[in-house]
Amino acid sequence: MNRVAMMKGVNPIAAVPFRPDGELDEASFSKMLEHLAGTGIDGLTLFGIASEFPKLADDERERLATRFIHDLAGSGVFRAMSVTEHSTELAVKRARHYQQMGVDALMLLPPFFLKPSPQAIASHISQVLEAVTVPVMVQYAPGETGLPIPPDELANVARRYPHAVFKIECNPPVDYTRAFLERAPEAHVLNGYAGLYMLQMLAAGGKGVMPGCSFSERYVEIYRAWCAGHLAQAEGLHQRLLPWITRWMSHCEYIIQVEKTILYQRGIIASDYCRHPGWTLSEEDRQDITTFLSLFF
Repeated sequence: MNRVAMMKGVNPIAAVPFRPDGELDEASFSKMLEHLAGTGIDGLTLFGIASEFPKLADDERERLATRFIHDLAGSGVFRAMSVTEHSTELAVKRARHYQQMGVDALMLLPPFFLKPSPQAIASHISQVLEAVTVPVMVQYAPGETGLPIPPDELANVARRYPHAVFKIECNPPVDYTRAFLERAPEAHVLNGYAGLYMLQMLAAGGKGVMPGCSFSERYVEIYRAWCAGHLAQAEGLHQRLLPWITRWMSHCEYIIQVEKTILYQRGIIASDYCRHPGWTLSEEDRQDITTFLSLFF
């Protein structure tokens, strides 16, 4: 199986644990990686939006990246790291550096600060893809970035670069994905957005889902049922999950905090601290999380 084809199934975004004083908690990070490697996930991605990447210092990112590569070595989990620099020159350097570290794939968040031109965005994506040989997930998250990319433009990338993969998480993503795959039928698509549209995206030609990481087991259960042809079972499981993730995905910082609190309440990390500015959970939110855990674990 080639490296692009391996990028399927359930590939969560890793959370980054902090101590209650806001400092990085590397011990909890390693404990979380060990837990996730045992849940049946196919891959794991670090430095996505759910990793709170804008709130990390450069030296923290380097330490986390080193631990991520080392701790998951030999686990069978596909290791991906996100390149988020808004400078093309720095993004190319970061991509090459992560490839040299031994990452299995990259994710690329196109630059959006100060609204670069479509030509500048296309050049940024192309230069990163040309700098490395590992698969690169080109991330399309217009709700978070304010950056629309027409399906034709993504299709051009797919035709030029066989090691490009596409993480599509517009809301809703299904029509966009169908339009994209009509133009680039061989393209490899994954879906984020907490898996809200997981089954519709699989039916539309997607290869997998990239949710948060705090209840990965449930996404694995849904995906395996779908792959086995047990569509009613997969739909039933997803429908049980849907009301919770729909509410929590109403704001990105909301679900980041919820996922961190679930990890904490499950004993996987030592604190549910998120760096500021963030989201403050209400007492009702915390009661809901307790109810969620009693229903799903």
